[in-house]
Amino acid sequence: MPVDPVCGMEIPLESAEATTEYEGESFHFCSNDCQALFDSAPEKYVETPHPHLIETSGAIIPRLPYGRAKGEFDIDIADPTSLQEGDSVNFSKEITDDDVRKFAEATSDTNALHLNDAFAEKTRFGHRIVHGTLVSGLISAALACFPGLTIYISQNLEFQQPVDIGETLTARCKIVDELDGARYRLTTRIENDANEIVLDGTATVLIDPIPE
Repeated sequence: MPVDPVCGMEIPLESAEATTEYEGESFHFCSNDCQALFDSAPEKYVETPHPHLIETSGAIIPRLPYGRAKGEFDIDIADPTSLQEGDSVNFSKEITDDDVRKFAEATSDTNALHLNDAFAEKTRFGHRIVHGTLVSGLISAALACFPGLTIYISQNLEFQQPVDIGETLTARCKIVDELDGARYRLTTRIENDANEIVLDGTATVLIDPIPE
């Protein structure tokens, strides 16, 4: 399957939005934005290993700069070559109606509480709310920005209150314990734009080196 050389996404050939010829080879892209970046400096994406991976504070983060993905990260790592207690990553994102509908389509979780206004008005919430697992997915996005390749081992969650469509949430993940075998225990919390906790929990992850 072709790989977009800019963002690193695998894309079915029939789904490619753009194609460029460079030195006799065809390169396919998920979007016109990726094609434009490639055309501006093709040698960067052809000659550099993993040009799409993000580097921050001297560490490689395996997050693809996928043009359609929104949100902002705040990475506070004392030494990216040696993770320790207190290192943290925050991720903030507005949860839109489009996010909710795409999540329902991707997971087949078409609960009317999330998708039908007339139905939701008759529930205890009085309006549509965001899927709980869509909310918790922001934790995964934050964890993936610790230096290395983060692998989920376990996650405990307690939902404190519902999330309304259109709210901006911040996932806060902090290392609180270094375990054996490159494993770490973290606090995982999500707050809304009023600084209220909507989800609280802990996670255990394994963090491998980035593959060469």
